[in-house]
Amino acid sequence: MIPAPDCQFCPRLARYRAENRTIEPGWHNAPVPSFGAPTAELLVVGLAPGVRGANATGRPFTGDYAGMLLYSTLLKFGFATGDYQARPDDGLALINCRITNAVRCVPPQNLPTTQERKNCNIFLAAEISTMPRLRAMLTLGTVAHEMSLRALGVKPSGYKFAHGALHRPRSGLLLANSYHVSRYNTSTRRLDAGMFATVVRDIRNHLK
Repeated sequence: MIPAPDCQFCPRLARYRAENRTIEPGWHNAPVPSFGAPTAELLVVGLAPGVRGANATGRPFTGDYAGMLLYSTLLKFGFATGDYQARPDDGLALINCRITNAVRCVPPQNLPTTQERKNCNIFLAAEISTMPRLRAMLTLGTVAHEMSLRALGVKPSGYKFAHGALHRPRSGLLLANSYHVSRYNTSTRRLDAGMFATVVRDIRNHLK
């Protein structure tokens, strides 16, 4: 189950999508599909597409700064192969990893409303249900963490977000937290490459 190209579940996001189509008709400007095979053991969950990133290119974390740290780290730990060149035809491929966003359409100011999060959670739940070998999830930021838990049918109050935290929301599943790989977080030094690498290393060790 994936959103239709003209999904109308969230009127504000649909209007913003239409505005972007008028301004940049060559962009993707639609719900962004997941990247990677559903047979993967790792699911990376971001918040939402960036307006000049995934919303433009149609591939998660592709085209803006956030993808540089994410994909370089996935390459380092063997979850990807090839070269990340910030475009969907760069030949980059994921290995035992799948990437999605908790909210599939770009929101204004990169901030979906509470209702928009609720509306889109059915798609994240469906995503998880189509991954029979899922053993680990990496949630980037508090909203992605809470939406992932709700999609799993678990109350977020029992699993507080903290960078580097490792949770066990259900048997056989590790849920790891990281601050989002955004330019804001890295420029303010809330997150650096070493901090993010530590989290991904924990996941790699879990999947051995």
